[in-house]
Amino acid sequence: MEELTEELFGESASRIPVNRLLEGVKAIIFDLDGTLIDSMWMWKQIDIDYLASKGKAFPPNLQDTISGMSFSETAVYFKKTFELEDDLEVIKKCWNDMAYDMYNTRVTLKEGVREFLDLVKERGIKTGIATSNSSELAFSVVKRLGIDAYIDEIHTACEVEKGKPSPDIFLFVAETLGVDPSECLVFEDVLRGVIAGRCAGMRVCACYDPVAEYEDTEKKKIANCFIKSFNELLI
Repeated sequence: MEELTEELFGESASRIPVNRLLEGVKAIIFDLDGTLIDSMWMWKQIDIDYLASKGKAFPPNLQDTISGMSFSETAVYFKKTFELEDDLEVIKKCWNDMAYDMYNTRVTLKEGVREFLDLVKERGIKTGIATSNSSELAFSVVKRLGIDAYIDEIHTACEVEKGKPSPDIFLFVAETLGVDPSECLVFEDVLRGVIAGRCAGMRVCACYDPVAEYEDTEKKKIANCFIKSFNELLI
């Protein structure tokens, strides 16, 4: 991954001060898990429990391997890698069922998100979500947390050819919003998502999440900005 980022972006991305981040931005495209909502902590345990139910061991590097993959790509990877008998739709339904209760009871917004969305709405900036998660979980949690009124478009990487780090999903959301990629700002918490946003020709602000903390050094090299919390943007 380090070789890839070095080849694409050099040693460091151009830096944008936080107080100038929204200048010239007509649309903001958010990743969902780990960016807008605090949910990444649960997926490792879901994978551990799911594989255990199939009599399979959990590989230590699994989370890094599947990071950025769409829900469908992840199911394909699991089926092939772990030689699962279930078809892809059964695998995805099982994951949705395992996650559904936590998404509807325990997942919360990241700090400062609602206030930042208020600011964005006041400025008339269009908004979209580009997620690797399933549409079922994405739509339900956005509605439960009461931010659906702030979001113009919600799309998943299952709707495009390739998941992150391919730019497909960000370009697709920009198209649905009717905004040129050069006028879009992306918020992302994982390295492959940051790469995807930059490859789409968009400005990218990397976000801190404890699950992806090990990627922070590389994210800071590639992203135009890095924030620990959306509170930093409430100026």
